[in-house]
Amino acid sequence: MNDQAILTVQDISLRVGDKTILSNCSLSLHKGELKVLIGPSGAGKSTFLQCINVLTVPDTGSIFLEGREVMTKNAKELCLYRTKVGMIFQDFKLFDHLTAIDNVAIALRKVRGKSREEARKRAIEELARVNLSDQANLYPAQLSGGQKQRVAFARALAMDPLVLLLDEPTSALDPELVGEVLAVIRDLAAHGMTMIMATHQMDFIRAISSEIIFMEQGHIVEQGPPEALLGDTAQSRTKQFYNSLATV
Repeated sequence: MNDQAILTVQDISLRVGDKTILSNCSLSLHKGELKVLIGPSGAGKSTFLQCINVLTVPDTGSIFLEGREVMTKNAKELCLYRTKVGMIFQDFKLFDHLTAIDNVAIALRKVRGKSREEARKRAIEELARVNLSDQANLYPAQLSGGQKQRVAFARALAMDPLVLLLDEPTSALDPELVGEVLAVIRDLAAHGMTMIMATHQMDFIRAISSEIIFMEQGHIVEQGPPEALLGDTAQSRTKQFYNSLATV
């Protein structure tokens, strides 16, 4: 593994009024890693991802991409950063008036400056990658939740990101549709995509994550590989949380 992290986040903190939402949260991410944020609702997982993508501006902290600090108050630099650090949301964020292929192609045209023909060609490739070739000309209202989320993945992947941030990508899906989205994530991980994912899919986490980061009340409480935090002899807060989910 290359010693230099692709993404480094240092001491991110955020307060809203008198409430601390995040407190000195840090992580580093190397090429090909899948790090997973877990913890109870309200722990700060989604907010942490939003701060990493600067959709929410933290009060303090620094972000480095490939060793270079991101100047988050520079609009042009921030736009470029977001093309390299893509984000998948819980609720898809698709344009309802555009077909699947146009949802994927629009950023290629508007941000990358691709021609309509080039953008559509790449969009077709990415929809095929997530097994949606047959749905390319359908609108979001005609797609299942799992299909909408796979369109969102295709849209993000078309930008050739260095890192993907996944904010509980299966939480809005019916249980029978979760598997098709997890299959996309598993395939991306197998092909070396670098990712940070907030999720409660614990068995999936155990199987493929590089590291688990447990958050509670805005703090990173502990972090480590799955075998250390969830192994049979583990006495971790993460293991307690895992067991509590298993008994629900």
